Amino acid sequence: MINLDALLSIPYGMFVVCSGNKTFGNGFLSNVVFQITATPPRMGVCCSKDNFTANMILENKSFSISLLSQETPASVIRTFGYQSGKDNKQKLAACTLKYGSCNVPIYLDHTISYFECKLSQTVEVGSHYIFIGEVVEANFLNDNLQAMTYEYYRKVMKGKSPKNAPTYIDNSININLKTKNMSTLKKYECDVCGYVYDPAIGDEDSGIKPGTAFEDLPDDWVCPLCGVGKDNFTAID
Repeated sequence: MINLDALLSIPYGMFVVCSGNKTFGNGFLSNVVFQITATPPRMGVCCSKDNFTANMILENKSFSISLLSQETPASVIRTFGYQSGKDNKQKLAACTLKYGSCNVPIYLDHTISYFECKLSQTVEVGSHYIFIGEVVEANFLNDNLQAMTYEYYRKVMKGKSPKNAPTYIDNSININLKTKNMSTLKKYECDVCGYVYDPAIGDEDSGIKPGTAFEDLPDDWVCPLCGVGKDNFTAID
């Protein structure tokens, strides 16, 4: 027996990983970033081969990592987690950036600390790359903030891994998937990003008060995380 939900117990952080240059850059949301060695300091990033940023890292031989804080708004998760650079060429346009010695964009908004890395090794692991980079610059921006963990993202922001994430779980193959509950004021889950609309909580950022049933949401209401409409939600327990 393999209970895929057990994988969700592994702790992760939430990061924006960028590559490119001053002319054009891109980034994606990652929850698999880790330190590999201390001397010299090396970092590893797991990235889907389908990610637009993957080819940029291979071409530019450098990347940056920005550790997100709990104050990070859902709009940032939506932009970097659910929008591809293939379709949105301006993902970094409204962001606060700096450029280090490798000329790679470094994301600064809602960031606790950042790392600029020179690519030293690439490991192919099935559908993903593990990019290993030697740290050439690292610093704190807001060390008094709390880091956003994947657990916080799931339980507080009500999200789940994007499809290209190495931690993505297809619930259709999870033998422990529960049957849907059709009770009054039932919760609804976004089929795209996993955000759960809970009527008991509502959606304060969109002006939806607690106690508002999903059926009573305005027709133009969209998922706070990925931006899809109500027709992409399914009732759950």
